[in-house]
Amino acid sequence: MGICDSTMGLSNTLFVMAFLLSVSAFPFLGAASIKSQAYFNETGHLPCHFPNSQNISLDELVLFWQNQDKMVLYELYLGKENPDNVHAEYKGRTSFDQDSWTLRLHNVQIKDKGLYQCFIHHKGPKGLVPAYQMSSELSVLANFSQPEILLISNRTENSDIINLTCSSTQGYPEPKKMYFLLETENSTTKYDAVMNKSQNNVTELYNVSISLSFSVPSETNNVSIFCVLQPEPMETELLSPPYNIGAKPRETPLPDKDHTVWIAGLLLTLVIVCVMLLFLTRRKWKKRQPGRSRECETMRVEEKESEQTEERVENREISDEARRVVNISKTASGD
Repeated sequence: MGICDSTMGLSNTLFVMAFLLSVSAFPFLGAASIKSQAYFNETGHLPCHFPNSQNISLDELVLFWQNQDKMVLYELYLGKENPDNVHAEYKGRTSFDQDSWTLRLHNVQIKDKGLYQCFIHHKGPKGLVPAYQMSSELSVLANFSQPEILLISNRTENSDIINLTCSSTQGYPEPKKMYFLLETENSTTKYDAVMNKSQNNVTELYNVSISLSFSVPSETNNVSIFCVLQPEPMETELLSPPYNIGAKPRETPLPDKDHTVWIAGLLLTLVIVCVMLLFLTRRKWKKRQPGRSRECETMRVEEKESEQTEERVENREISDEARRVVNISKTASGD
């Protein structure tokens, strides 16, 4: 069984190689070409619009796609996928839609742009017969980030010049133009600048930037600066958020020295008055405390004297009562 599988894989490989060598020797039916686009890291579509008017089963067809360097992306051999002939760069990155006869290329990279071809052969009684060929050109796009304006240096006291830079990143293909727009209340002025660009060696995406110095009069109000990126002549321009500039603030005059001395004296006077009031208040409060103590002591003395008076009265009453009793006793004994 393993020997049969190896033999079949080898025969398939030999068939594809022989077919690629003889592509130009056969008059392909229904040759066509179409353009398609895909976005970076997303899915691209490589169509092969086989009309199949005879409703031929996939079990009777051999179809495959190749790129402009003759690398095979996908092969369907008599109804079964054959990964043996697929190049390593495309393994696991494709899927075939049988309804639309389209090959989906996943995780598209910038290097995937270019020309692709699909080939379809029909296996009939006399062997494989070329049935259809189609070419498609794939272009890859990556959206640039929204341009962003940054201030490099601000206006100084002796200059109305400001330095700005604008940048946009991770886009493809290389943009055509990048410039500044300065808008005032009465006019709009365009400022072109040299676009600096760099390309990542791995992703092949571009980063771009421009820099410019502006002269903005100090009395100017309501100035808005925009940065514009034009990716392609037919595509929508990307506009940065506005960078707004107002009039240069007026210098605040320093206070007069006489006024400063006067204010300082007034504050010192207020502090002295507050300290004196606090001192007098504390002193008055302290005086009140002993007075209250004397009042309390007087009350206690008065209460004590009152108690002593009551005791003397009671003792006097007791003595008077005792004398009456004695007198009564003497009188009784005399009798």
